[in-house]
Amino acid sequence: QVQVVESGGGLVQAGGSLRLSCAFSGQSFSAYGMGWFRQAPGKEREFVAAISWNGADTLYADSVTGRFSIFRDGGKNTVSLHMDNLNPEDTAVYFCAAKFGRARAKLSGYEYWGRGTQVTVSS
Repeated sequence: QVQVVESGGGLVQAGGSLRLSCAFSGQSFSAYGMGWFRQAPGKEREFVAAISWNGADTLYADSVTGRFSIFRDGGKNTVSLHMDNLNPEDTAVYFCAAKFGRARAKLSGYEYWGRGTQVTVSS
């Protein structure tokens, strides 16, 4: 069974940076596309970023393009989300997810989800 666990959330001032990490456990990490999603209080969960099995292809939501970067490390079985120029609208619980096969820029198809890590951006 595949499991993913997020870490690295916290409180940061507007304009600051934060680095999130997702640890993947299970077989065949390279067989999964990986994604980051977020959910603010009272709002639906939304796509943030995704990365292909070999890291060659990445996808970003328009709201984070140019500010966030997604990476994966095949040796460590981890996926990172580097967030820069944060603003209060980025405040949410951030989730890591795994999808067998091709990654996509939507929730559908992601089979395994972490419990989430809180990111709070103050003004």
